[in-house]
Amino acid sequence: MKKFNKNSIVTAFVLFFVVGFTLPVATFAAGVVVNLGSAGNFTILAKTGISTTGTTSVVGDIGVSPAAATFITGFALTLPAGSAFSTSSLVTGKVYAPGYADPTSSNLTTAILDMQNAYTSGAGQAPSATELGAGNIGGLTIAPGVYKWGTGVTIPTDVTLAGNANDVWVFQIAQNLNVSSGVKVILSGGAQASNVFWIVAGQTTLGTTSVFNGNILDQTAIVLNTGAQLNGRALAQSAVTLDASTVSIPVANSSSNNNGGNVSTSGGLYPSGGTTGTVAQSSMPTTLQVSPSVTMITMSPGCSGGNKYNTSTGEICNNNTVTTTTSYNFGAATLKNGSRGSAVMELQRFLNDKLNLGLVTDGKLGPKTIAVIKQWQKDHGLVADGMVGVKTKAIMNSTVQ
Repeated sequence: MKKFNKNSIVTAFVLFFVVGFTLPVATFAAGVVVNLGSAGNFTILAKTGISTTGTTSVVGDIGVSPAAATFITGFALTLPAGSAFSTSSLVTGKVYAPGYADPTSSNLTTAILDMQNAYTSGAGQAPSATELGAGNIGGLTIAPGVYKWGTGVTIPTDVTLAGNANDVWVFQIAQNLNVSSGVKVILSGGAQASNVFWIVAGQTTLGTTSVFNGNILDQTAIVLNTGAQLNGRALAQSAVTLDASTVSIPVANSSSNNNGGNVSTSGGLYPSGGTTGTVAQSSMPTTLQVSPSVTMITMSPGCSGGNKYNTSTGEICNNNTVTTTTSYNFGAATLKNGSRGSAVMELQRFLNDKLNLGLVTDGKLGPKTIAVIKQWQKDHGLVADGMVGVKTKAIMNSTVQ
């Protein structure tokens, strides 16, 4: 049985590098961001085609225009008669293409125009720094700002974007963007994936098993190699190519100044409740964090009759007693998409303690959190149905013993 670990997180800005210069910090006024318009409603949007091989997972809507639906390949689309969208087992969302029922075609035309305008807007912002790292930004910790290169950009080693939930990064790249295999773009200090914009004139290539955060607006093409993960959007004025890749649209954060659509409240690959989402196993944290706990042994009717799990709370029974090592009380009902109340708040607190998600404990359970729960269940040998029933509750409580 696998256990979660949590990667150590950089908590302070790095202002000086060993090469002897100070990294400029840009302060953004409210509204000074890249506005995606209706293009922000899509996880993947392309003009000439979207293709995939392998077991790809896309969370959110995808669309192509002016190319037809035949240029969406590898998704095994299902289009009901007279429908405005098709579906795919690889997409947690809807698939749009010209020729589907109204108003799909006109909506796609608007979204494509919004995508192109967002690219132009992002590329036209005044830079706060130019030619950072001579185009090699691997190993750097980068503060919020607008960064411009007259060349391509390579990321051969992990790079960290350090800032808070309202900070914005715009990267203006005149040629290609290449991310090496296994490399991560890390968000630190509360930075949000939807506040990061990669404006790329050439091709964007995410290497095998790389983990990338931010919205890619590419004038050429976007290629995700085998196992690459994107927490953001792939918006291409040409084509998007996937290979057993994972792409998730970030979730909105009401405190952000972003006009670009949804904003991740998790700052990484663990999106929180509200919008549909997915989680890739390789993005799971690597250390375990739990809240201070008190061990109590009490008699419980739910453990009578030799039950292995408490029939009310899902906690593990021990000789007709229940051992509780934290104060998590998930209640008696099965928690699922749309559930509300104090039991959901306990579930949110559990996920925050274990995964440092930063979820708002509002007692509302959305599809994004369901995706996290499914991955948690899978990694703990449970049926990954996203429903928190007796057995899932028991295993959740047992992980802190």
